[in-house]
Amino acid sequence: MGKDTIIEAMQRRTPPHPRHFVITVTTRARRHSEVDGVSYHFLSLDDYQRLRDTDGLLEASEVHGNCYGTPRDQVRSALASGRDAILKIDVQGAHKVRQKVPDALLIFVVPPSLEALQARLVGRSTESPADLERRRRDAAYELSRQADYDHVVINETDQIDDTAEQIDAIIAAEHARFAGRRIVV
Repeated sequence: MGKDTIIEAMQRRTPPHPRHFVITVTTRARRHSEVDGVSYHFLSLDDYQRLRDTDGLLEASEVHGNCYGTPRDQVRSALASGRDAILKIDVQGAHKVRQKVPDALLIFVVPPSLEALQARLVGRSTESPADLERRRRDAAYELSRQADYDHVVINETDQIDDTAEQIDAIIAAEHARFAGRRIVV
């Protein structure tokens, strides 16, 4: 029950402000339940590097041994049409977005504990033991970066709708504080 599940819950909701969920590009292998162009845009390493090298990505990072990035054109299109841009990024991506878009709203979604995260990853059965260890190490580092964000939301086990509601409430509060602001999350 990670970022993808939260985004699915947010997509089922009707927010007060229009939004666009940016589809991340990645070089990692597609999981059996994922659909190209819906879950992610799955790219070869060459295609990813070409997109990155031609300034097609707002941010680009290596995460858990794979490359990920946020397509710049999706963010620009969303903001130009008056919609908030909802990004699915890690701490590296958030840092890069903050540098390029200083007034972006950064919301860090965290598990209730490292143990809960480990249980979720094991339950997914999508990672090898080596990948699980790498994810555990990465998670410990990422959790240490909470102060880099504007808000932190705890994604309690089996409370996805509550997590989505909290994120929507934060976005709505930001709109109330800064009327007319288009939000990059």
